[in-house]
Amino acid sequence: MTSVPSSRAIGLVVHPTKPVGRSVETILAAAHGHPVRVLAREADRQRVPAEVAVVPDARFVAEVGSVIALGGDGTMLGAMRLMADRPVPVLGVNHGNLGFLVEVSPGELASALARLADGDFTVEQHGCLEVDAGRRELKTRLGFNDVVLAREGRAGAVSVDLRVNDVQYGYYRADAVVVSTPTGSTAYNYAAGGPVLSPSSGALVVTPVAPLSGISRPVVLGAEDHVTLAVSADSAPIAVDVDGTQAGALGHDDRLAVTMRPEAAQVVRLSATDHASRSRVKLSLLDLPLRPGQLLDLIPSELRHKAHLAMGGADPAAD
Repeated sequence: MTSVPSSRAIGLVVHPTKPVGRSVETILAAAHGHPVRVLAREADRQRVPAEVAVVPDARFVAEVGSVIALGGDGTMLGAMRLMADRPVPVLGVNHGNLGFLVEVSPGELASALARLADGDFTVEQHGCLEVDAGRRELKTRLGFNDVVLAREGRAGAVSVDLRVNDVQYGYYRADAVVVSTPTGSTAYNYAAGGPVLSPSSGALVVTPVAPLSGISRPVVLGAEDHVTLAVSADSAPIAVDVDGTQAGALGHDDRLAVTMRPEAAQVVRLSATDHASRSRVKLSLLDLPLRPGQLLDLIPSELRHKAHLAMGGADPAAD
């Protein structure tokens, strides 16, 4: 089991709009009576009560011994990027939808905090993509999910040449090109037909989206491979997204270099087996051509009422 972090400060990273107040109250209650400080960043000042100390980002990163991300996978990714230069255990509390990274629900938070305090957890190491556009500045240089090169408008196509360790592999001509980590392999890469990578593989995968010519299948590469995507003269203007946020743009003759940084984040796992099982179920749900409400038709009638309530529906008996 992993030992309790030496720092007695817990950092909160909070979703900008989701109602997370009850989870914050649970965290403060667990910290009460113990020599534990609860910190938040300036960006979250309006989202936390006065009992939470608000500090600048640099101090937050320097002082916290663990982080709790309250939101969905996007909030979790933001917390991981924030702590990439000083990785500490990050626990994700799911206030979002499916959530592949976050492990516990708000109702499970109190027991999760008790296990965290007792050191009864393991840490799952996650690598991230380091992105360098050379002479062009990018807003975000670290991606735990993926880097996407997409055409800026509807006309034309992304046209880039792939080099791996300075060896020419071929070219892509497609609507977009996705470079993904194992963590992000269940996101855009998966939707585009790419493979799901084991977190233990340390690999990365390059997947074209709606390829027109050139390389038409995903290419899986090793953790130590250096990937370069060079924009060709016939390419449409390219927008670069890192972990789902706009990071910059590329034009003709620009190059984007991508490498893996190993062990850039520590994700708390209370039960790796349960988390893996839930993730498999979530992946299978993504493959079903049904909306969440339509899933009720797959459930036996005697169980449908309870499932309807669990999914947030009204109780007909209460009318």
